[in-house]
Amino acid sequence: MQLEGKRVTRTRIVRTDQFVVAVDVEAVIPADDPSEPCYEAETVQFLKQVAEKAEAGDTDWLMQHGRVYQRLNPDAVSA
Repeated sequence: MQLEGKRVTRTRIVRTDQFVVAVDVEAVIPADDPSEPCYEAETVQFLKQVAEKAEAGDTDWLMQHGRVYQRLNPDAVSA
């Protein structure tokens, strides 16, 4: 079921211990309560999938769906 209202694109950030993933998703601003955008069930499920893929370290999948930032180990980085 789709929510009625204006559709806008929002960038959501999904954080895990190793990665930060920025994904663009569609939000809906309902006409009867425009105070805050809402996410449809499919969008919420997609964000959960992004988190699961980030936890699993599936960088190939993540890079197809958003911008991926990986935490570096300070001991492994030379100045």
